[in-house]
This record gives sequence, C-alpha cells and structure tokens, in this order.
Amino acid sequence: MTPSLWTRLSNPTHFMRWSGRLTPWLAGLSVATLAAGLYMTFFTVPPDYQQGETVRIMYIHVPAAWLGVFFYGAMSLSAIGTLVWRHPLADVAQRAAAPIGAAFTLVCLVTGSLWGKPMWGTYWVWDARLTSMLVLLLIYCGLIALWRTIEDPNRAARAVAILTLVGAVNLPIIKFSVNWWSTLHQPASILRMGGSTIDPSMLYPLLVMIGAATLSGVTLHLYTMRTEVMRRRVRTLTIREAERLDRGQARIVPAPMPVAQPL
Repeated sequence: MTPSLWTRLSNPTHFMRWSGRLTPWLAGLSVATLAAGLYMTFFTVPPDYQQGETVRIMYIHVPAAWLGVFFYGAMSLSAIGTLVWRHPLADVAQRAAAPIGAAFTLVCLVTGSLWGKPMWGTYWVWDARLTSMLVLLLIYCGLIALWRTIEDPNRAARAVAILTLVGAVNLPIIKFSVNWWSTLHQPASILRMGGSTIDPSMLYPLLVMIGAATLSGVTLHLYTMRTEVMRRRVRTLTIREAERLDRGQARIVPAPMPVAQPL
C-alpha cells in the first residue's frame, strides 16, 4: 500500500489532478480566515499597555517570520527527496517554495524594522535574531540565482539541493538565537514551557493570523508548483519538437548539382 501511495504522490499527473481540485477550496478558506484575522487585528485586539497601537504590527510580523522559516524547512525536506529518492516533484516543490519563502522573510524584516523604530529607537540593529533572518533572506536569493545560473535542470536541482541542506544550519540559529546570545529581541512567547506569555485577547487573534498566513502560503505553493510543472512540460515538448524538426531536416538530402560538360 505504501509503494502505491508513494508512486501516486511522485506522479506529476496525479499531482495536477488532485491539486487542481484542492486549491480552489484552500484559496477560499484562506481568504475567509485572513478576513477574520484582519478584522480581529484592527477592531477587536486591544492596544498594548506599553507599545500602544504599534503592537498590531505583530500580527503581520510573526506570521511572516514563521512562514519564512517554514518554507525553508520544506525546501530542506524537498532537497533530501531530490538527493536520496530522486522524487520527480521534489525539485518542483523546492523551486516553487523559494520565492514564497523569500517574500515572507522580506516582509518579516520590513515589519520588524517598522516595529523596532518606536520600540528600540532605530530601524535596525545587528541583533542575533535579525541578523540570522537577514542571512536566511540572502540564502533564499542565492538559491534562486543558482537555479537561473545553471542551464541543465538536473545539475541545477542537485546543486541547489546540496546548498539548501548546507543553509539549513541557519534554522536552529534563528530559533535559539535569543537563548544563546544576549539580544534585544524578546524570547519565545507562544510555544514555551509553562504556557504562552501573551494575553488571550491578543493570543487568539495572533493564532488566527498565523493559521491564515499558513493557509495562504500553502495555497500559493500549490499554485506555483502547478505552474512549474506546466512550464517543464512546455519545455519538454519544445525540445522534442525541435529534435523532430532537426531529424526531418537531416533526412532531406539536396539534389546533386549538374556537372558542366566541356565544349
């Protein structure tokens, strides 16, 4: 039963079929959840007793940070699938996740800077958490550039997979940087021993926004994977058509030129 399921999951045709049915439902659920989360963020969440209204940036900043790390983790799993099992969809999933993860990481850094200005008095400090997130964005950009640099898709997939696994060492640094070094960034507030330190009136809307952002990110990922599969199919058909035309041209033998007879 497991090999059959694995075979189906590795078949791009099966993926295109079930993802085509699933993505509209995911998109609708994402829009509904995001609308509910935004309503709670701007109309029901009370101002913080110290940060005031600027605390609302948290409801964009935290989900973006989570998805920036989440998509790199997904890329690392896809890299293992490419190198170990040669899964046909592993490189597709990895390539589709890179620009989405980079976009969320950029949103995290921008919103963090806007939030840091009134709290820390500056837009940027070389804080351990901020610096490690900046490194994550640079890794994303490097992987995207590497895909575009290597023309052979198989060589590009292997090279990017190796570099992705090397860059995965940054993920625990991001997670535990606030514990390993003295930083301005606050420690873990949601998932921690002893429970969350956030008041329920702020915690539940934040969880809704994290769920909405996750659904939106997964939906975008599936749509991007579908686009990548279709792009590769078009590329394959184009190459086959070019080879067919080349073979057809090779079969055409020009007629010999008549030899002039001496007078």
